[in-house]
Amino acid sequence: MVVARLPRWVGAGAFALAGVAGMVNAVGLLAFEHQAITHLTGTTTLLGVAVTQGQGGLALELFLFLLSFVAGAALSGAIVGDSTLRLGRRYGVALMIESLLLLIAIPLLREHSTVGICVATAACGLQNAMASTYSGAVLRTTHVSGIVTDLGIMLGQRLRGLAHEARRRNLYLLILSGFALGAMAGAAGYTQLDEYVLLLPAALTGVAGAAYAVYRARAMRRGA
Repeated sequence: MVVARLPRWVGAGAFALAGVAGMVNAVGLLAFEHQAITHLTGTTTLLGVAVTQGQGGLALELFLFLLSFVAGAALSGAIVGDSTLRLGRRYGVALMIESLLLLIAIPLLREHSTVGICVATAACGLQNAMASTYSGAVLRTTHVSGIVTDLGIMLGQRLRGLAHEARRRNLYLLILSGFALGAMAGAAGYTQLDEYVLLLPAALTGVAGAAYAVYRARAMRRGA
């Protein structure tokens, strides 16, 4: 999907969601398992290493993390069910479920339960799929590898005197900065609040989801 066709408010939403993901991932890395939550590259690598080294218990645990992300993405697909950005879709429901999952993860993580990581990972899978769904896979708000790659390509094109889409570049920079700032906020909050710092991203997604649900309901009544 061409970024120029996306409404301008998508940039603010992508920045906020990337910030949420950055906070969640910082907590995952600082908590008892030191496990990345918002993306699966490292998890998949660790799974391959664990299988090779015959660490069956660890391999099963890592596989469950992968399944949790897939389950969250599947839940988003079932809720949103479209590949085109539409203000009438059920993004509010998806955001409120993400908020609930993050709230559920807090006590589990404090008890050093790997189920807490599974729940938080499912929340991130749901968020990433939701953003990908409404943007035609332009946006990935829970990891930045692809975004950094695309920014590098744009830089190379610029050095050759070739043009690139400025709005796409700016959108990617927003996501990258949002994730970084979210990680900083998550790390700073963790030193004071431990896993309770997840209350912040839970509140952000919950309030945003509720506000969107109210907007959607009013818009549907006006259209009826």
